[in-house]
Amino acid sequence: MANINKQTQQQPLTPGIAMTETVDATGYSCPIPVLKARKAIRTLDDCAEIIVLASDPASAIDIPHFCNTTGHELIEQSQEGGVFRYRIRKNG
Repeated sequence: MANINKQTQQQPLTPGIAMTETVDATGYSCPIPVLKARKAIRTLDDCAEIIVLASDPASAIDIPHFCNTTGHELIEQSQEGGVFRYRIRKNG
């Protein structure tokens, strides 16, 4: 089973934005990456950013849908080496 890791990075990704947290949901399939993202984003201040890492190809559909339905902004989406990376800004 994958290592679930929630880390706070030292610097914000966007100047003037609160610290960014990283949620590692690699090794888990739907709906776990979305559930972990939702849980982590609830603890953040408005406009803070979160990075979600996932290995499930369905996350390419699930994470954007999560953002669209909750009003959070999907700032960046990429894939490298089988890991999908999503940067989300919390909207209040």
